[in-house]
Amino acid sequence: MSKIKKQKKILIKKKVNKPFFSVITVVKNAEKDILKTIKSLKNQKFKNFEYIVVDGMSEDKTIKNILKNKKIINFFISEKDKGIYFAMNKALKFVNGEVIVFINAGDIFVKNALLKIYKKFRKNSEIDFVFGTVKRHYLESTILKYGFDINRLKYNFDFATSHSTGFFIKKKSMKILGKYNTIFKCSADYDLYYRALIKYKLKGDYTSKKDLIGIFSSGGYSSKIGFFDQLIEETKIRIHNNQNLIYVLLIFLNAMIKHCFKKLVK
Repeated sequence: MSKIKKQKKILIKKKVNKPFFSVITVVKNAEKDILKTIKSLKNQKFKNFEYIVVDGMSEDKTIKNILKNKKIINFFISEKDKGIYFAMNKALKFVNGEVIVFINAGDIFVKNALLKIYKKFRKNSEIDFVFGTVKRHYLESTILKYGFDINRLKYNFDFATSHSTGFFIKKKSMKILGKYNTIFKCSADYDLYYRALIKYKLKGDYTSKKDLIGIFSSGGYSSKIGFFDQLIEETKIRIHNNQNLIYVLLIFLNAMIKHCFKKLVK
């Protein structure tokens, strides 16, 4: 492992001729989870994609497991970074595909996931993004999420499926939005959604309830953040994007009341 760490930052670099998808995984110390994700990509029926992996200098067997699967990986860089959204911004510099999707280590695509999303974009060339149906595993339950509701986004960030495995956006549309805002530590994807739908009014579509695209595991980065810290950050996102302050205050108070009520019921 020490020998691998001393190597050049870029460990794999293979060019793909005009890939349709750029699939990205940012990872650190997830030696078992990364194998699940890689396997789901190997099983894809639609093969026209590149796979980009950005590792935060893992200290377990993550790097070795990635290198063992270098046949499917087109770009792999391992170096220290300042956090998950810094790593995601770094990955965006290397994309060559028409459509970008992030998939966290431990999350998986079903076998025909990329094929279904490809057909969505080909059917309607005017859309900027697609939300895919996702099965989300929480600590105590499993929920099937599909579609998105732009009106719900105005007061609740739980308005769509999932960022990992569920959010596919054209590269040219991503350029309009710019990078993930790294002033936000756990919800920069929410900020991206807000800018995409409210500020820039990008056009989107979604897969039907029966067309499962991904399976999102519990225990992700955001799940490790406490309720209050996450609510504060979500509030800052709304203020940062110039949402009406009185409306933002009402959203904040409503979330606090609901949270306290749930605590009392338990």
